[in-house]
Amino acid sequence: MASEIVNTENTSVPATTAGQDNPPKTVLTRGDITRLGFRSALLQSGFNYERMQATGFASAQSPLLKKIYANDKDALSASMRDNLEFINTNTNAAGFLMGLLISLEERHESRDLIKGLKVALFGPLAGIGDAIFWFTLLPIVAGVCASFASQGSILGPLIFFFVYAALFLLRVVWTHLGYSLGVKAIDKLRSSSGAISRAATILGVTVIGGLIASYVHLTVTAKIAVTAGHEVSIQEAFFDKVFPNLLPLGYTLLMYYLLRAKKVSPVTLILVTFVLSIALSWLGVL
Repeated sequence: MASEIVNTENTSVPATTAGQDNPPKTVLTRGDITRLGFRSALLQSGFNYERMQATGFASAQSPLLKKIYANDKDALSASMRDNLEFINTNTNAAGFLMGLLISLEERHESRDLIKGLKVALFGPLAGIGDAIFWFTLLPIVAGVCASFASQGSILGPLIFFFVYAALFLLRVVWTHLGYSLGVKAIDKLRSSSGAISRAATILGVTVIGGLIASYVHLTVTAKIAVTAGHEVSIQEAFFDKVFPNLLPLGYTLLMYYLLRAKKVSPVTLILVTFVLSIALSWLGVL
């Protein structure tokens, strides 16, 4: 996961790309963008724990990318490869990001600019989208509708259905909005591409640091007997004093090194982690 998020690190972003002085002719229609909005519903279709929503994200955009790059198989391959990198965002807000990125693809912008924007935006869109849709709007509507339903009113399920359907259809609006924004802001984005790439790298590293502290748990339970009646916990007396969450950070960096430098399969690393967890727990180390 970490390797995909921080993939923009140490990338040199050119200020211009070939053909930017004479932008390519627009090839996408409003119908194409509308279909992209509906296809954004495929976001969760290929969910996995290595790249999360990447398969659905790439699949939703594939017809438009094929239309944009037509006979340029190398460019199409590079675009699909980038879209298959890690992404995890809100399903309702995904259309906005797809529309924005597809507008940049249509103008044949720098791959680093497109990747940088994707990495920089999918996290904030996930937080904003989840807060608005899943944690605020839908719970409130569900509560009101449940009250109607508990009184035997048909309005309960009907209102909830229509609200949910409206939210689904709004993804088309978000997609058009993202596409329009991308077309209008291309010059500004191009001139700021270096800053965007650097910001994306910093944001990615920051997110990974937070995820390590929150989701990776590695605690040494072994204790050292100092005197006959006194024991010292290695975790509390040493690791937590020197560097809190040092072991989770170290293990994550080790996995990152093996994944990127040694090209070890993610499945192999998962199995090794699983076996080590059982063995070390059984031995009383963890």
